Amino acid sequence: MRRSHVTTVSLLVALAVASCTNAKDVLEPSAITPPATSGPVAPGSTAATAPAPATTTAGAPATTTPPLTSAQSAAILAKTRLQIAPIVGASVEAATPLTAELQTRARQRGITLAGSADQTATHVLKGYFSAISEGKDTTVIYVWDVYDPSGNRLHRINGQMKAPSVNSGAGADSWKGVSPATMQAIADQTIDQFAAFLGGKAG
Repeated sequence: MRRSHVTTVSLLVALAVASCTNAKDVLEPSAITPPATSGPVAPGSTAATAPAPATTTAGAPATTTPPLTSAQSAAILAKTRLQIAPIVGASVEAATPLTAELQTRARQRGITLAGSADQTATHVLKGYFSAISEGKDTTVIYVWDVYDPSGNRLHRINGQMKAPSVNSGAGADSWKGVSPATMQAIADQTIDQFAAFLGGKAG
């Protein structure tokens, strides 16, 4: 009877150990590998540290556009025919060197200029100017609107340039204090920004 009791106790202990071992085998995989969830995961949770990014980024399209090469930029500029509308706000004396430099800079950048009656223009550039004298300096404020042939505005270029007045006796007419070099510098910046816009739009 005593030996039978010992055997029974040993058998119960063995079953208990086996039961614990089986339970551990069932729980262990879920503890090592967090279950996949389709919904949002709370910050700091175990699932948040799972290596999910490897699956979310696979096959994702590139979000950045490679920069244009010099050949591509040149090809875009070569197809452009720019028409410059009459300048608004500037005096004839100030607009003359501006217009001349716009034409020179455009040719340097490979941009073809279209005449006022040319129907093949791809872009129209309209400029609006004002000048403000402050002491010995004069500030030229400019705004350029870029239009397509249908009259839709595509882009805006604006800025200002401050330079010493060339005529201290300009009085109320601030344009008399604006040097040709100031207007030429504005023309160079304008064409350069227009060319950058064309490259960025194409890219």
